Amino acid sequence: MNEHRRTVLGLALLGACEPLLAAVPVKGGRTSAHTLDDELRAIVRDPACELASLSVLAIRHGKLAYEGQFGRRRIGNGEMPDLPANRDTLYRIASISKMMTTLGLMRLVEQNNVELDADVSHYLGFTLRNPHFPQQAITLRHLLTHRSSLRDDAGYSFPAGSALREFVKPGASLHGEGKMWASNAGPGEYFTYCNLGWGLIGTLMEGITGERFDRLMQRLLLQPLGLQAGYNPAELPPPALANLATLYRKRTLDPEIWDANGPWIAQADDYHARAPAPPPGIERYVIGENATPFSPTGGLRISARDMGTVMLMLMNGGVHAGRRILRKATLQAMFTRQWTADGKGSNGDTLNGLFNCWGLGNAQFPDQPGRRLVEGGFDAVGHLGDAYGLRSVFAFDPARRNGMIVLVGGTSSDPGLQPGDYSALARFEERILTSTFRHAIAG
Repeated sequence: MNEHRRTVLGLALLGACEPLLAAVPVKGGRTSAHTLDDELRAIVRDPACELASLSVLAIRHGKLAYEGQFGRRRIGNGEMPDLPANRDTLYRIASISKMMTTLGLMRLVEQNNVELDADVSHYLGFTLRNPHFPQQAITLRHLLTHRSSLRDDAGYSFPAGSALREFVKPGASLHGEGKMWASNAGPGEYFTYCNLGWGLIGTLMEGITGERFDRLMQRLLLQPLGLQAGYNPAELPPPALANLATLYRKRTLDPEIWDANGPWIAQADDYHARAPAPPPGIERYVIGENATPFSPTGGLRISARDMGTVMLMLMNGGVHAGRRILRKATLQAMFTRQWTADGKGSNGDTLNGLFNCWGLGNAQFPDQPGRRLVEGGFDAVGHLGDAYGLRSVFAFDPARRNGMIVLVGGTSSDPGLQPGDYSALARFEERILTSTFRHAIAG
């Protein structure tokens, strides 16, 4: 496996960097970075749950502390050449996209184009109500904190040319049995993680601006930060597309059968034979009706390195390269805790302990038993991702300006059968985070 490419401080990445880990020797003259390389390589190769690829980035006290890439962004299975992951490899980062979408939305909030506590019906162009609680308005705050009373039970992604109002409005053509609405709790009353909410958020953003979601996010966030990233792989520049990781599992697609001894099977972003096409039906796309073909909920393709640029902007109070992207007060509001599980299940569903605290478009991981990402010393906010074999983490401690980014390109075994020791994460995720924190941040 051609697996290893690492950059230790001294690179002119994400602004000025200064030596840190390279100056921390361990016995035998090796550095903490070398030790971390070895530990991450062992995790990638662990036969209990081999990883297709792994990209890790750590920031300590607001400076880049470590980058490491392992495994293969494309696996040939003997039929074509393998390609290693590298520091610029892009991944479809799954639900961390929700937090990135929120950053774009918050720029519109700053411009007074939308209010967090207003009825979203004003921006969507139709009345959005839970038919079981028709007198209660649904706001952006409800959507951003997964307390809108919407559910994913009837789906959350729809073809270009269809309108979301036909899905969510009672009596409309696609409403069916109304499984997208909770009957036991109204808006603001109960946390249930909901992808559909972000489809509505993206659609609302289109309606406000008159711009297609994928291109709007380029204008609001990606281009101002100088990122080679996007929600539409068909519009990625050729170098980025050539470096896009295919997501794998050792699992067949239909039926879903895991075989750790079998071949790696592509699950998403397999473009080795042909370039990605625009979303089906794009010629019928109507801006402001349905943004789900661009997946505001999970469709951003971006590298760990560019995610690090976003993280540093957040750590620096909304400033990147001397330019203000977001106001400090906006970020404080975004990362202020809005919901905390009561421990009884009466105010929300934690998904077996995965989500315990929530801000506006971000998960929160206080340094408390059962809620932390590492065992002590890392009080974090950010987001997790899980889709098509990818597992991802974007988490940072705003007070100490420490952070970690983890992108896993697929697993050989079912992560659900690899339980963690101290969290709702898989054991290999705990090991990656703990090793990175120990060697790149705690020192």
